[in-house]
Amino acid sequence: MTAQQDNVESTAARLVSPETSAGQIPVNHKKLRPRHVTMITLGGIIGASLFVGSGNVIRSVGPAAIVSYLIGGLLVFLAMRMLGEMAAARPTIGSFMEYARVGLGNWAAYLVGWLYWYFWVGVLAYEAVLGGETLHTWFAFLPSWAWSLILILIFIGANAISVRTFGEVEFWLASVKVIAIVVFLGAGILFALGLWPNATFSVPNLWEHGGFAPNGLGVAFTGVALVIFSYFGTEIAVMAAAESEDPAKGIRQATSTVIWRILLFFVGAVLIITMVIPWDELPEPVNVAAAPFTQVFTLLGLPGAAVIMQLIIFTAVISVLNSGLYSASRMFAALADQGFAPRFVSRRSKNGVPMWALIASTSGAVVATIVNFAAPDSGIFDFIMNSAGLVALFVYVFIALTQMRLRQKMTAEQVAGLKLKMWLHPWLNLLLIVAIAGVLVVMLTSETGRMQVWTSLIATTVLVLCWPLVRKNLMKRKTTTDPRTREAAMNGKTTTEH
Repeated sequence: MTAQQDNVESTAARLVSPETSAGQIPVNHKKLRPRHVTMITLGGIIGASLFVGSGNVIRSVGPAAIVSYLIGGLLVFLAMRMLGEMAAARPTIGSFMEYARVGLGNWAAYLVGWLYWYFWVGVLAYEAVLGGETLHTWFAFLPSWAWSLILILIFIGANAISVRTFGEVEFWLASVKVIAIVVFLGAGILFALGLWPNATFSVPNLWEHGGFAPNGLGVAFTGVALVIFSYFGTEIAVMAAAESEDPAKGIRQATSTVIWRILLFFVGAVLIITMVIPWDELPEPVNVAAAPFTQVFTLLGLPGAAVIMQLIIFTAVISVLNSGLYSASRMFAALADQGFAPRFVSRRSKNGVPMWALIASTSGAVVATIVNFAAPDSGIFDFIMNSAGLVALFVYVFIALTQMRLRQKMTAEQVAGLKLKMWLHPWLNLLLIVAIAGVLVVMLTSETGRMQVWTSLIATTVLVLCWPLVRKNLMKRKTTTDPRTREAAMNGKTTTEH
């Protein structure tokens, strides 16, 4: 057996041995409990994109928006199953970035890790701006930018205390969202069936008013490009599970239940909306009062529906702010751990929180927030938001490619020993990649989509141009940490080992 083959065998062996990853997960801090992971798993993907944004999709596609959400959900489910196979075998903080490093190489980990962090910087800015504007409408004695900064400081504190504090805050915020969805689904079904007071049987709204696909079934496929980004955030549950009391169990739970969460919360909600309200009578969701959820609650006779939905959506906003800080800081710290970011960023507090990574991630959001208020016409804020638009697609492709590569490195016995396994390997991987390419093509057909594509490519190009410098730093770091290389250097020798 050659040295290269031996290296491949040992790498593959590590892929199915959770014990080898124990050192990657801090053990000196309070970890997330099962209830934290469960609620993060349930509520992590519920945000304003569902409560408000679903209205735009339905107005564009009609009742066939159900198909759009089904297809988008299927693609995300496949990606999560692939990620789950890797994560259940090797729980790690940094998740898909670490697997990309092992499977595809440092360049892949560097690229997907930085893009993912950059995405959350943009999301944090957006959620902080939205949250600040909401608070300003309620409490006008402070400007919206001040409220935004206050929200950022509050959730820095929540994340800085410990990962369990983050989990506890997210548990209650996610609980509000989940309860709102459950009430919406239960009452909506009764209303659509005519079993609610003053309600009539309204299920035919699905095929009346121009048919199930009034603008053609093809539009339902183009709608996938709009809805797939609503699902981005499911991977947070896997990252959080890696810091739980039972990582392997938490990861299996997070990835195995994602399909019914998608069916229940997204597809179910869109089904209720299109049954209760004719699709062509939905107002443009320019504010909370016009959001489809608000419209349904109003029909149900819920007093103060607009105010209640405003509170629920605000809860969703700050929930994303909380979980976004967690995700961004963990990914930034993981980047630093691997030498893709300054080493000091990886330093943890005694409770296991990467404080420098947390602060650095927040600083990007603060800058973007200030720019939005101080120079709203500069276009900088819009560029940050648009240039992160393709990150979800990039991440899903990297997950598919990485899982394919890692499976190739395993023996038949190791594959059989996997506790969570991807089906029809590698055909479903290829299906996901082709589908993502299709979404990209659809995005190029609209002005907004093209803007996201080109600005995202600019941000990606900047990262690619910086890669030679990062690779040089990696080689330098390896020279100073590898005993064999260091000894050779001290003896005036050179080495070609990598």
